[in-house]
Amino acid sequence: MTAPPLLGARRLRALLDAHGVTLRKQLGQNFVVDPNTIRKVVAAAAIRPGDRVLEIGAGAGSLTLGLATAGARVVALEVDARLLPVLRDVVGGRGDVEIVHADARTADLDAFGARRVVANLPYNAAATIVLRVLEAAPGIDDLTVMTQLEVGERLVARPGDDAYGQTSVFVTYWADATLGGRVSRRAFFPVPGVDSVLVRIVRRRSHVPIDRALLFDVVRAAFSQRRKTLRNSLAARAGGVDAAAAAALRAGVDPAARAEDLGLESFVALARALS
Repeated sequence: MTAPPLLGARRLRALLDAHGVTLRKQLGQNFVVDPNTIRKVVAAAAIRPGDRVLEIGAGAGSLTLGLATAGARVVALEVDARLLPVLRDVVGGRGDVEIVHADARTADLDAFGARRVVANLPYNAAATIVLRVLEAAPGIDDLTVMTQLEVGERLVARPGDDAYGQTSVFVTYWADATLGGRVSRRAFFPVPGVDSVLVRIVRRRSHVPIDRALLFDVVRAAFSQRRKTLRNSLAARAGGVDAAAAAALRAGVDPAARAEDLGLESFVALARALS
């Protein structure tokens, strides 16, 4: 059987016009329409026939169609009700796609029974959504997502990298994240003003034995004033500059170091020293 054609820019424009939908920049609505890029994303996710995949931000269904064509059973999540008729036109007749009107930032993501996430994430909420999947949907084993380049770099950054920050530490706690290839701006409609990148995130099933709320609180405090040394950025959390310096020394960390210099293990040691 010949695979159905993927959704291109011309057909997408016609569908949006037919349904009277104007895309909203504030929702980060830039849909992937290049067939080669869609195939590249599906290949990077290593989709196998029968995989139950949660697609966050299905939009008009271009990536949805690519996933279903590869044999996935797709839960297509879309927050913008105006796009649901468009999505139904593209994939609504398929038994391997379930269309769900919901916001990934508030929905019960584990309830859909998916083990994998594949998505072209909205630029304005990509990091928030990735972290929520990792925290609130333990049934999800891996994520393959397209994001704005700057967001992707934050998700995979390591100590010393310019993009390294609290998001990087939080992702490292939950998973192993790597950058894939860049994605051309021309792969999207409308063409965005930023570059994009493919990110692969694989969940770890064991975590450092530490109170997670305490650890994340210390990480946030350390990065709240990232240009300050730890003895200063953690002073309020520790009860003073001297107390923060003493805790850093107990943790085997230089009190004059900055948050951007520390990896997950050092933050764990700091959290234990401050507990």
